[in-house]
Amino acid sequence: MAELRPLSPELRRIAETELNEVEERVPADLVALRDWLSKQPHLKARQDDQFLVGFLRGCKFSLEKTKSKLDNFYTIKTLMPELFGNRTMDAKNIALCRTGTYVRLPKPWGPGGPRLQLTTYEKFDPKSFKMLDLFRFQTMISEQAISQDDSSNISGYIEIIDMGKLSLSFLAQLDFTLIKKMGVFAEKAQPTRLKGVHLINCPKEGVALLNLAKSLMPSKLQQRFHVYKNLDQLAEVIPREYLPEEFGGSNGRIADIAAEMEKGLLAYQNYFLEETKYGVNEQLRPGKRVTADTLFGVEGSFRKLDID
Repeated sequence: MAELRPLSPELRRIAETELNEVEERVPADLVALRDWLSKQPHLKARQDDQFLVGFLRGCKFSLEKTKSKLDNFYTIKTLMPELFGNRTMDAKNIALCRTGTYVRLPKPWGPGGPRLQLTTYEKFDPKSFKMLDLFRFQTMISEQAISQDDSSNISGYIEIIDMGKLSLSFLAQLDFTLIKKMGVFAEKAQPTRLKGVHLINCPKEGVALLNLAKSLMPSKLQQRFHVYKNLDQLAEVIPREYLPEEFGGSNGRIADIAAEMEKGLLAYQNYFLEETKYGVNEQLRPGKRVTADTLFGVEGSFRKLDID
């Protein structure tokens, strides 16, 4: 019997009708997946039930797609140590968490709805943190969700980004090669499905850069970007009640949410420490080896933007 959290009735219905999940068949699917993993000399992956089911759900229980996504997950993480290597809840990540720059809102968008995640730059100090620090922190949150957030795994997630307090010095750190790689990771490797990116209060200096960054994303993700002039326009799509109190909603206070996230990530510390044991060894991969060039096709294509 698979050791999985029981789902709410709403999520169970979505898992069965939209993700092709058959509860009685899940143990056999897990056996088949582990059998395949045992025959991959180049790939060392986690194999606990909840983690693997996160990938099965993200691939609508297609075993072949799940195998590909698991391989890509560990391949890309191995090829991008600057983003995924040696992540822990160290002093910098704790400080970044406490700014409330990136939070996962406690209530999803309605019963059985997608998880909502909010980025706001009001307390983000570019002198203390780099864009890469924020991206690394976000990968920790997304990986925690694979095993712990059924709403994300089954109904996907939505990013809400308030760019009103975005500083020019932060924009100057834009690394388009990194952004393109993250887009590839989101499409080919991440099991939780990105349902939409909703941006508000985008400064005029950021519009052209946003369009350039979006153009580097896979076409499927490009179609999921939505830009609004202000919070009122966003509220016509995502009701305000699902936003935090600081945005006129009732979905928690950002400081309280950040404090709970900190506790959760500290409790998840062993996961990140164990991650050094997992990955791929291209020397052992059967057939053609995978490189950054073959996966991303962007090596040397872009440089960081210079803004005076």
